Amino acid sequence: MESNDRKQTLALESWRALRILSEFVDGVETMSKYPMGIALFGSARLASDHPSCLQAEKCARLLVEKGFSVITGGGPGVMEAANKGALEAGGVSIGLNIVLPMEQRPNPYQSVDIEFRYFFVRKVMFVKYARGFIIFPGGFGTMDELFEALTLIQTLKIVPFPVVLVGKDFWSGLLTWMKTVLRDEYATVSPTDFDMFTVTDSVEEAVSIVWEAHIGQRVVAPNLPRFETDAEERQSGDGTRGGPRHRPRGGDSWHESAI
Repeated sequence: MESNDRKQTLALESWRALRILSEFVDGVETMSKYPMGIALFGSARLASDHPSCLQAEKCARLLVEKGFSVITGGGPGVMEAANKGALEAGGVSIGLNIVLPMEQRPNPYQSVDIEFRYFFVRKVMFVKYARGFIIFPGGFGTMDELFEALTLIQTLKIVPFPVVLVGKDFWSGLLTWMKTVLRDEYATVSPTDFDMFTVTDSVEEAVSIVWEAHIGQRVVAPNLPRFETDAEERQSGDGTRGGPRHRPRGGDSWHESAI
């Protein structure tokens, strides 16, 4: 027989699963009500008068003028600047807030405020409801969102959307390392992988890129294969694509494609 401690642990894990599910349900029910959005990322640690924050505020205003909602992580710094720009421009200003032991505080410029305990649920909301990512200078969290998007685009788990990095000086060191080490020395990425994002100093260009992609005038990552929405995506509605099965299910063969 199982010990009482074991039973208690299993019960707690079951409740954890339900809490995770509830965050997905709340997020989907809330986000599905609003216009297509563009997610803006950047450091929580930059002062409101930092050039990157001023650019983010302007960028959000321009996005609202195009009819986009603006989605951020809901915190201070670049996120607050973007929410401020969107709200003051009369647009939908969404904050996907994360509960952290320190640093994160919800900014006061959110017209839609959602709170998450789990990073991975929050990340799903960014990817599922954004039509593009515009990324300003930031730290580990910003890099996490950048490489999450590039991985999903590279592997075709999502339909490619624009990823724009704002601030050439900030991004130049990372890009040099990616090209000289990842691409040239180790060949762990392909030359065409650099077509998945754009680097600019202009927020006007950043907004133009996401707008042109939205109306069909720009093809994102043109060297990646294009194909129709697969059956698994149509059935699940989760925004990700299927593919070859790694394990047989029922009568499926090992190499049968997802249905």
